[in-house]
This record gives sequence, structure tokens and C-alpha cells, in this order.
Amino acid sequence: MASLNVYSALVVLFLTGGAAMATKENDQIIKENHCETQMGLPCVLEAFTSIFEIGSISNKCCGELVGLGKVFHSALVKRTLEYPLFKDLAPATIIAKSIHTWNNCLLLIDSPAPSA
Repeated sequence: MASLNVYSALVVLFLTGGAAMATKENDQIIKENHCETQMGLPCVLEAFTSIFEIGSISNKCCGELVGLGKVFHSALVKRTLEYPLFKDLAPATIIAKSIHTWNNCLLLIDSPAPSA
């Protein structure tokens, strides 16, 4: 049940453009690039799970994430960490998982598809 609350909070955060406590820099990056509308909700949830919980992200969602760019990815992770629901998380751990997810997505996107 706690996961449902986390997902609900993420969806609200993502769709409303962020928490009031978010830094202006992160908000500006996200708003100027219209990032909230450029990644499908299923992929947002996959990316969130791979960074803030335990899970993986599909090739399709890696493509969407990488397509948005590293600046957006970093800004969204930082903004999410500022949201009160996530105040008890260890930022260093989340940043490390964020970098790991980003790097894995780059490898998936840059790798040639296996031949059948």
C-alpha cells in the first residue's frame, strides 16, 4: 500500500510541475523544456521505480528517458528529492541509483539490437 502512495505522489508531482519547495533552477529547466508532457506515465513510473525503489526500466522507457536528456533527468530527480514525501531518503544513494539508471539506459540505447 505504501508503494501506491509513493506512485500517487510521483504522479501528482510530475503532472503538476513540482512541489512548492522545488528550486527555481530545477523548475525552470523542466518547464522550459516542457519535460512533463514528453515522457509517458508508464515510463515515468518505471524510471521512478528504478531510481527510488527496486526495479528495472525497459528499453522503450530508456529511449524516452535518454531522448529527454541528462539535464532533464537530473533536474527531475533533484526536484523529487525536495518533495516532502521523500525527505527521509538518502540523497547520495538516490543520486547514485539515478546515475546508474542513466548509464544503463545509455548502454541499452547505444547497443545494437541482437540479431534473430
